[in-house]
Amino acid sequence: MLTPEYAAALIANAIYIAGLIVCILVVPSLLGGLIVSIFQAATQINEQMLSFLPRLLITLGMLLFAGHWILRTLSELFIETFQQAGHLVG
Repeated sequence: MLTPEYAAALIANAIYIAGLIVCILVVPSLLGGLIVSIFQAATQINEQMLSFLPRLLITLGMLLFAGHWILRTLSELFIETFQQAGHLVG
């Protein structure tokens, strides 16, 4: 049976996994943007493409590097949730 405690644990696990995946994709991009911003401040080059392109490439690189893990983690979450769905209803 679906109790409030179990529902809260299920949602907390899903939010934790979503936050972990977002951090894996966003944090390296933020660090790359910080480095580019420091470079732009030091050289006084204010080109928009210089700030956008490295962040895009870092995000794509992280998708290539961690994409398999992200898909595996999400599929495990969905499989676990759907397997438990039948037990929770009745």
